[in-house]
Amino acid sequence: MEGENVSSPSTFVLLGFSEHPWLEIPLFGVVLVSYILTLIGNSSIILLSLVDPRLQTPMYFFLDNLSVLDLCVTCTIVPQLLANLWGPEKTIASWGCITQAYLFHWTGCTECALLAVMAFDRYVAICRPLRYTLIMHPRVCGQMAAAAWSSGLANSLLQATLTLQLHLCGHRTLDHFFCEVPVLIKLACSDTTANDLSLAVGAIPFALVAPLLVLISYAFIARAVLKLPSAEGRYKALSTCSSHLVVVIMYFGPAIYVYLQPPANSTQAKFMSFFYCVITPLLNPLIYTLRNKDVKRAWKRILQSWGGMKS
Repeated sequence: MEGENVSSPSTFVLLGFSEHPWLEIPLFGVVLVSYILTLIGNSSIILLSLVDPRLQTPMYFFLDNLSVLDLCVTCTIVPQLLANLWGPEKTIASWGCITQAYLFHWTGCTECALLAVMAFDRYVAICRPLRYTLIMHPRVCGQMAAAAWSSGLANSLLQATLTLQLHLCGHRTLDHFFCEVPVLIKLACSDTTANDLSLAVGAIPFALVAPLLVLISYAFIARAVLKLPSAEGRYKALSTCSSHLVVVIMYFGPAIYVYLQPPANSTQAKFMSFFYCVITPLLNPLIYTLRNKDVKRAWKRILQSWGGMKS
């Protein structure tokens, strides 16, 4: 087994929440309902922005990208999680484990970069409104989205590929409910210093620079909003970025907490990952739908048109 690397075994064992077996059936119900609502919510936002010309703006273009990321995470992690929660079998095929490791790292890094890009979009909309259409040209938006996706992919390819070259200590058991790079590194019996260093350096643009860019953008936004003469103008300016700000806090807040104060046990770490993989993809479309008047109006127009066609 000393010569076997992480990509060699045919299956891995995912312990998941097996230390709390009484939780598995309730969790299955929560995950199943969340999964269905996540698929419906994120797909509807994508379709809505495609069919309604009023939503074909840079902000909704980036929101579409966020919805695609949420769908990728959900479809990669949740089906296997449901299978493991429902039945006694807690295994995952090697190809499935490798796929999860690559895609989760890719989508996680890309979402960090995309949230920074969305903050810049809100900064231009509020602080440079007269030049908004010039700066946030569709071609520029496409380039920024491509940069977010490609940077996440590059980091994922580097980290996951390095991890898959590590030699196993003999066991194939992961104390998690899905395969991710840090958990796979713990399987190694060889020196992982290079992997840990690569993981830390690779996280700098996404876990440090991206949140910093968001903070800088909102600092400029806050300064611009405070200079507005009317309370109505301040409210309107803040309402254009409130949904994004909620998503940013929900995404980066727990991550910063975990970074500054690592979980005391694996169960806490697993529930933090559960929040990112199951709850966040569900809440993102709800936040943008419930707090956004444009989306509500678009839904109303579509429902009215459907009602007219039926009558």
